Amino acid sequence: MAKTYSVTLEKMIKDNGLEILYVPNDPSVIFISSRDVNRPGLMLAGHDRFFDPKRVQFLGLGEYGYLNSLTDAEKTESFQRLLEAKPSCVIITRGLEPMPEMLAQAKIYEVPVLRTNESTSSCMSTLIAYLGVELAERITRHGVLVEVYGEGILIIGDSGVGKSETAVELINRGHRLIADDAVEIRRVSSKSLVGSAPDNIRHFIELRGVGIINARNIFGIGAVKMTERINMIIKLETWNENKVYDRLGLEDEYMTVLGINIPVTTVPVTPGRNLAIIIETAAMNNRQKRMGYSAAKELMQSLGMDVDEDDGAPNILEEWH
Repeated sequence: MAKTYSVTLEKMIKDNGLEILYVPNDPSVIFISSRDVNRPGLMLAGHDRFFDPKRVQFLGLGEYGYLNSLTDAEKTESFQRLLEAKPSCVIITRGLEPMPEMLAQAKIYEVPVLRTNESTSSCMSTLIAYLGVELAERITRHGVLVEVYGEGILIIGDSGVGKSETAVELINRGHRLIADDAVEIRRVSSKSLVGSAPDNIRHFIELRGVGIINARNIFGIGAVKMTERINMIIKLETWNENKVYDRLGLEDEYMTVLGINIPVTTVPVTPGRNLAIIIETAAMNNRQKRMGYSAAKELMQSLGMDVDEDDGAPNILEEWH
């Protein structure tokens, strides 16, 4: 069973600049656990089937227009119907004044009431994106995450293979570090993963023989980044003379991470190989492949050789839980 994540109401308020109109207790102990939001017009009008109280509820001009057409007693009944279901919180948009009937019922049923000056659609889309990241399914794995030419590259491999040293060389060449040693990977949608560093080790890199360094302090603020989408995985491994490595790149290989297939390239490590330049080239080549161009296929065709069309089934190397 998938683990359920939550974010505190306090953090959501702070990160989204929301105004507190009423909270029943400390917002740091109130939790939001649904990535979905709702406009409760049907609930206010009396249709309470399929109502999900875990969702954040939005009241905007549409809801206010309907409520203003009701008598005071009908308003109280509508708000009672909504708030006795104990939604996680209610957000009033466009800086509208809270109706006294709503605040009275919110205090009875202990439902937080917040406000924003943004339009309803704008605030809803912002909060959906925010909750999508904060409540995303996630794992933490050993590796290094860097941004190279706008591509998020996750470098993995055994300890001591040279991941951190390669990251430092990439930073020195103008690219950016997101995480070293431990990468927190979140599935923010059905097609994308986003990686970041745990708060307590953010911007730090461990270099054997040197020790711990702070990439932000040494290379500057432009050398680090908080998060990045993972576009590709580079697997570093010590050269094995008995293993046949891909020399053409005709077949795309993938690694499954949190149910999403990510392109993976295995790079053998030997003395004298400039891994930073290899990863830069791999990043640009991966971008070209996403745009529909394959240098290997073009070469085969220019040599008059047939290139088998992809049957649509990805070549999965392994599943990374």
